[in-house]
Amino acid sequence: MSSSWQSRLDAAIDESVDRLVALRRHLHAHPEPSGEELQTSLYLYQLFDRLGLGVRMGPEGCGLLVDGRNQGGAGRIALRADIDALRIQDQKLAAYRSMNPEVMHACGHDVHTAVVAGALFALDRLERERHLPCPICWRGIFQPAEETSRGARAMIAAGAVEGVDAILSLHVDPTRRAGTIGARPGVFTASCDAMHVTILGRGGHAARPHQSTDPIAAAAQLISTLYQFIPRATDSQDAVVVSFGQIHGGQNANVIPEQVVLEGTVRTLDRQVREKTITHIRTLADGIERVTGTTLKVRFEQGIPSVYNDLALNTLLTGVAEQLLGRENLVEMHRPSMGGEDFAAYLQYVPGMMFRLGAAGEDSFWPGLHTPMFDVDESCLAIGAKILARCVVEWSLPRL
Repeated sequence: MSSSWQSRLDAAIDESVDRLVALRRHLHAHPEPSGEELQTSLYLYQLFDRLGLGVRMGPEGCGLLVDGRNQGGAGRIALRADIDALRIQDQKLAAYRSMNPEVMHACGHDVHTAVVAGALFALDRLERERHLPCPICWRGIFQPAEETSRGARAMIAAGAVEGVDAILSLHVDPTRRAGTIGARPGVFTASCDAMHVTILGRGGHAARPHQSTDPIAAAAQLISTLYQFIPRATDSQDAVVVSFGQIHGGQNANVIPEQVVLEGTVRTLDRQVREKTITHIRTLADGIERVTGTTLKVRFEQGIPSVYNDLALNTLLTGVAEQLLGRENLVEMHRPSMGGEDFAAYLQYVPGMMFRLGAAGEDSFWPGLHTPMFDVDESCLAIGAKILARCVVEWSLPRL
């Protein structure tokens, strides 16, 4: 059964559903890519400033920190949302589709922002009405540049985790129906390192490749070799994903270029597997270099570590979700995601927890993340806000 404060908190969120939907749709229609979230940040700043809350802008006007009215208490818990969009053309016909060409909220960051905002609105309302069971000290972190894995560290440098004792976040999941969540303790996402390969050859006429050293042929050979032999050199019990997302080379169909540049990622769940995989990639690249006569310069950029969910916070959140949604709608995730999440950066300073919020509607097929038709069943907004808001209060209750 729900206590008085739980019922009031849920009711406050239910009464603000139209506001949350409007916020999410505004953000969806006006997306900004990583590092350029100036108008999004200003819009959110004004939203919270009108409530009389303490608001600080993030570095270079991107992102913001929002603190609740109560700055005392036994500890502070933070809720984190990300606000950046992807460079994808929105192909939906919805009235709230993106108005910015080639930029779209295809990863649900508009939803994350609306959910966290909804939780904070409700917590602030109950605090003003004196309906909370104890003093609550919270912080909202609205972070830019998650997609480039730079935003979390920038917000940390700006003081996001100062005085914070725990942090919670979420990610929408279009593989789960709205009204359900997925959770797991321990490793939740993969580490993700950027991989840059520059292949230097000798250009020439496409009709006479024997007079050139073709970097495109070397690039094709490298990609094929890595995709084939990295899995064969990795224990089948260890997860490794190597993917290339960009290939740049040449400007004319009849000219063999001087160089090709490849950009990709290496994702693993274990530090030793990561190091072994990077060593093996370098070995294979050396072989391609010798076979093709090109020069391969391989560089890795250590990215974000794995998200590691704190056991106590996982227990807290799943208990709240089970009470709210019923045990049948709480799914224990048996395996981590191979996706990367820079929420992991915060967890190097404070314990935290991220969960998957079901966001799919009733259609048999629902568009996935990072696709041009991505959308959500907006009933998930209130569900996510209730879970986070309840968790903030439960975490803050005095321990006996």
